Amino acid sequence: MKADFINPFLISLLNVISTMAQLELKPGTPKRKVDEVARGDVSGLIGMVGPQHRGSLSISFEKGLALEIMRRMLGETATTINEDVTDMVGEITNMVAGGAKRMLDEKGYEFGMATPIIVSGPSHTITHGADGTKIMMPFESEYGRATIEICFE
Repeated sequence: MKADFINPFLISLLNVISTMAQLELKPGTPKRKVDEVARGDVSGLIGMVGPQHRGSLSISFEKGLALEIMRRMLGETATTINEDVTDMVGEITNMVAGGAKRMLDEKGYEFGMATPIIVSGPSHTITHGADGTKIMMPFESEYGRATIEICFE
């Protein structure tokens, strides 16, 4: 998978969290993912299909980070991952995919997006809708970690 295909997703995540939650995430080191275990407590997963590519994007948040983003974005304080938090994660996933889609459209990559699916709970799994290599990129913050996963055929 080329960096010019992955980078729009990473840039979009940083933009969405910075703009919507006034929170800075620090990128870690990308890795190849070989299992299906999520690297967080709540995850959004969205499928993307186009004439040239088929794949999916997931974003997982540790509980502390998800709750802080909720507080900053919506002004609501939650103590558990509830329906409002999962709805927010779905919306963030949608915004990140949409931002990346705009950047990729400019490079000639076209694809449509499905509705995000949200999964939560300790050690939940993420099954990507494509058979390609899975790349994961961790991001750190003072409230916890977020991990983005990208998988395209």
